[in-house]
Amino acid sequence: MNYDKKFILLILALVCTFTADLAIGSVNLPVKEVWLALTGNSHNIIYTEIILNHRLPKAITAILAGTSLSIAGVLMQTLFRNPLAGPDVLGVTSGASLGVAILTLGTSVLPIWAVSGYGQVTAAIIGATGILFLVIIASFKIKQNVSLLIIGMMFGYFAGAIVSILQNISNPDTLKLFITWTFGSLSAVGWQEMGIMIPIVLIGTTIALLLQKPLNILLLGNNYASGLGISVKRLRMWIILATALLAGTSTAFTGPISFIGITMPHLARGLFHTPNHRIIIPASILCGSVTLLICDIISQMPGIQGTLPINAVTALFGAPVIIWIIIHNKR
Repeated sequence: MNYDKKFILLILALVCTFTADLAIGSVNLPVKEVWLALTGNSHNIIYTEIILNHRLPKAITAILAGTSLSIAGVLMQTLFRNPLAGPDVLGVTSGASLGVAILTLGTSVLPIWAVSGYGQVTAAIIGATGILFLVIIASFKIKQNVSLLIIGMMFGYFAGAIVSILQNISNPDTLKLFITWTFGSLSAVGWQEMGIMIPIVLIGTTIALLLQKPLNILLLGNNYASGLGISVKRLRMWIILATALLAGTSTAFTGPISFIGITMPHLARGLFHTPNHRIIIPASILCGSVTLLICDIISQMPGIQGTLPINAVTALFGAPVIIWIIIHNKR
């Protein structure tokens, strides 16, 4: 099967899962009603409210988060030439978590409404940006990607240690608020928040798409890339910036969603059997979007009391893939 047919199948899968995510939930809706609501022809006010103001923003958020994390995973695996590298290896995700932890756990004098919603998003973006700034400074002084990887991990461990301390000394109410955020949620993003999330994701995605040719050359090694006139240091800067924008924004708005960034690039390579980033980046976008939509559908299946944490569902998909990667590489 050629690439075009595979892309067509992925696009059809995206359309089907997107429609299913709008129709399936605590209240199952007919596909016809979904179509009528989307086209503005529905006469059922309740169905229209459910679809347009709850399920549609959530489904779009799943696509945005799946896109962001999948591209970030591709960039990190290419930069470090490590199949288990993900968008959190530079500590950006940990920085976002630290920002939210400082806001929710370290400022108990603030009311609950002040440490949720936009407060959490702002804190997460500040935390991710702070770690990004430190990583960029380190990238100027360090040439080896492995050393930069280790430094990013150390930033992540340092941020995680501070989060653990804050959790230990916080009161139960704020601790519950933070723990709920760490579960990950696609339903926290409404139309207002989307006006901020979409432009940032588009900027990060555009940067990644413009880097496709240099990324292909980088696969052959830093020395080869330098010999062809590519500034590896500058390329690495752009990769770090795009990853921070994508992973930081996704984490800020949806919480830390695991496994998508690590596994989707491998799923795309397994489907298309090529390392070419002109194929892998779009394929990863589609795979990540479809997978996160499926996870969202599972998390709110009828018969389940409440909604399952999206992180728990993505782990059910991601963990077996990572195990397969380790066993496959060992062979």
